Amino acid sequence: MLIQVVHCHPLADSYNHALFHTIVETLKRRHEVIATDLYREGFAPAMTEAERRSYYQGSYAEDAVARLIGDLRRADGIIFCFPHWWFSMPAMLKGYFDRVWAPGTAFAHDLKGGRIRPLLTNIHLFGVVTSYGSPWWLTRIVMQDPGRKVLFRALKPMCGPRVRSFYLAHYDMDRSTPASRAAFVERVRARIAEV
Repeated sequence: MLIQVVHCHPLADSYNHALFHTIVETLKRRHEVIATDLYREGFAPAMTEAERRSYYQGSYAEDAVARLIGDLRRADGIIFCFPHWWFSMPAMLKGYFDRVWAPGTAFAHDLKGGRIRPLLTNIHLFGVVTSYGSPWWLTRIVMQDPGRKVLFRALKPMCGPRVRSFYLAHYDMDRSTPASRAAFVERVRARIAEV
């Protein structure tokens, strides 16, 4: 399989970057990998005027993100690695979805009927490795995990009905310990080794 790993964290010496490295290195044992590090690549998250004007007007103006769109179209699987900030994905990752998961790539949109048809049927694996500063009960029960809902109710369905998925989260990072972080790295390594 060809698996794209999309990473979003500004610090190359962060725990999240260590998770990204773990995912990529574990996958490389059995798969071909496209390692996409949005910050290190200097990805510009703001949608351009041309992209927005073309969003529902025939061909999407994808020139500025053509390489990322090409990677997405050829991948058999995709794994996202990022922290949750304010119970949501970082702005840069949101910009990636806005600009790359666009009409003609992620979906076809019937404006008259309001229907969306998934186009990323090449994606057979949709995975998430993430962290939250808050404990699980605050994230899941009180806040109802809005970031996870966006990923699994809006984005994963663009991959078609038979996509396999997983979601691994380290909660309560604000009070994490070296032991809890090491245990989560091993949990990630074990799950990725099964892919």
